[in-house]
Amino acid sequence: MAEPSEKSLSAYRTIGEVSAELGLPPHVLRFWESKFTQIKPQKRRGGHRYYRPQDVETVKEIKALLHHQGLTIKGAQKYLKDKKSGAADPALIPENSRDVVIQAGLYQTLLRELKEVRQLLDDA
Repeated sequence: MAEPSEKSLSAYRTIGEVSAELGLPPHVLRFWESKFTQIKPQKRRGGHRYYRPQDVETVKEIKALLHHQGLTIKGAQKYLKDKKSGAADPALIPENSRDVVIQAGLYQTLLRELKEVRQLLDDA
């Protein structure tokens, strides 16, 4: 089976791949799925979950809100709901914490892209 870093950015990922990439146990991902309607992995035969890239980004954002900003689940739910409607209160998250969320997301994206380029060079 391919490592998550070997997949293209648009590829679906299994719960195990997302779990390994984000350092979260699979049961946490399943729990968050029940608490955050924004996470909607595709379910295939046998109930296997396949996370779309937007699901992975949402999970990353939720992880940052809960683990780095210290929001409760209800606070993170409200923030995501308000963000979708355009009414998110920027004061909810301290300025330096917003930077951490943005930097973490950019870092992960850059890292995946560099690994893809490396794989292309190795294959050439």
